[in-house]
Amino acid sequence: MRIAVVGTGLIGTSIGLDLRRLGHEVVGHDVDAERAATARARGALDAVAPTLEGLWNPAPDLVVVAAPPRATIELLGRIPPAFLAMDVAGVKVPILAAAGERRFVGTHPMAGRERSGPEAASASLFRGATWVVVPGSAAPADLTLVVDLVRRLGANPVEMTAADHDAAVARISHLPQVLAAALVDLAAADPGAFALAAGSLRDLTRVAMSEPGIWVELLGANEEAVAAAIDELVERLLAYRDRLGNGDRLGEDLARARRLREGLAAPVTPVRVALADRPGELAKVGRALAAAAVDVRDLQLRHAPYGGGGVLTIAVRPGEAAPLVDALAAEGLEVIGGR
Repeated sequence: MRIAVVGTGLIGTSIGLDLRRLGHEVVGHDVDAERAATARARGALDAVAPTLEGLWNPAPDLVVVAAPPRATIELLGRIPPAFLAMDVAGVKVPILAAAGERRFVGTHPMAGRERSGPEAASASLFRGATWVVVPGSAAPADLTLVVDLVRRLGANPVEMTAADHDAAVARISHLPQVLAAALVDLAAADPGAFALAAGSLRDLTRVAMSEPGIWVELLGANEEAVAAAIDELVERLLAYRDRLGNGDRLGEDLARARRLREGLAAPVTPVRVALADRPGELAKVGRALAAAAVDVRDLQLRHAPYGGGGVLTIAVRPGEAAPLVDALAAEGLEVIGGR
């Protein structure tokens, strides 16, 4: 297929990289010509069109609009209605309303990074991710084309209504962004406490490092649902406050939260290895991973705040920790906690 990608940031460039890997012809356009050039240099585009209209000749089989909500709405009014279009924005109600009866399928890949721009893009960004598909009034053939393409990109398509999507992302994406910012503000209000920040605060506030501009727009576009989620969280926090002196009830709440959180991910075994602050440490880890031939499910590197090395946590399938520990030890690395 010939596919036009409008917007060459993190998501648009990642889509382009994977589409070209699959053998599709990908042409792109971005209002920021430098970003489009970077996307092409990275291999995400076969060609760059200097104008939006330059994408239409020859006609694309699909137009992927990879832009924030306001820009997406504006662009939908400029794309010929005979062309099938899909978007990837983080809110759906206003975009489906703007699309009207044109050929359109609303989507939202539940994947991203704290970094933005084509430099952060990856062809594997969507592997194993949930990708919401909002059919709206799409024709069955158009919906099938988009769903099949999502699957070929390695994602798991899940159909939802626009309203259900926006309510869900308010709880699991938009609220965490607000909460992370509030937690950073709270901790930073006490410089002494902030200096002690370690794993818990860093893990909880990772998304606070995201680009603020896009989040201002997303939160505003989903204001009603996000406000309702904040109100619900406040009620739950107050309930936890009232149970601080009731060990039995507090323990039940914490145990329930632990069980629910365990259900979010496949079972893994963490292997923690201490890294010295010198060149070559990660190369040793790479050799150990190759020697052990384990299935790595996740990696997390935590540097000491003022230098002096850090700790790399490698999550592997249950039963695969022992050979990895042996391989790391053979490279002269210190495994924290042993087997």
